[in-house]
Formats: sequence, C-alpha cells, structure tokens
Amino acid sequence: MPNVNPIFTSTPYTPDRLIGGDLKLVTESVTLALGQNLLRGALLGQITGSGEYVLSLAAAADGSEVPVAILVADTDATVGATVTGIYLAGEFNDNAITFGAGHTAASVKDALRNLNIYLKSPVPA
Repeated sequence: MPNVNPIFTSTPYTPDRLIGGDLKLVTESVTLALGQNLLRGALLGQITGSGEYVLSLAAAADGSEVPVAILVADTDATVGATVTGIYLAGEFNDNAITFGAGHTAASVKDALRNLNIYLKSPVPA
C-alpha cells in the first residue's frame, strides 16, 4: 500500500476556460437566492427588493433581468439562500457563460462592458 499523506492529496485540476484574459478580476461575496443551483460562470442579476442574486432572465421584472455579475463557483442554494462569490469585473470566455432565458452573449455584451465585464469569443489557433 502506498504511503499517502492526506495533507498533499488533491483532485486533478481541470481548467474550465471561464477566464478569458489578463484583466484584473474583481470579486465580492453576495447571497444567492433560495431555489438556485447554479454552475460557475452563470450570468447573474440582482433582485432589487432583496438584494439577492439569481440567474438573470430577460423576462424577469424584479431587477434581475439586468445582468450584473458572473458566478465564481458552483453554488447550491436549493435549501436556503447561500453566500457565494461573484465576479464584478474581468474578461470571460463567452462560451463558458451560462445565460438565462432570453440572454445571449450578443444581447448582453455591450451592457456588461459598461460594468467592466468583457465577454470574449475564443480565437481558433
């Protein structure tokens, strides 16, 4: 049996290619609203009344229809609102973003640029 030191064991790193450039990433901790189970890279909007974040849907009418951030890590808030991290600025691969219904990279790109969130399409080699 090999000598395994639990301090130095880890799972293999698998890059997801969410980060799309060298622009400084700005993060913040926020509350993801109850009922959300989202993957890293989800495009989020903020509910005006509660201040909580949800997947931004174009047809929403609670403020969250306006995308304002990108989720840093997979977050499960199905049993209760959960504190998680968001990106408030940076360059991101638009193919790695999860868009809510009614949103596409083309439909949100200009508005996100005003927030210093830049969506970039990968350039083939």
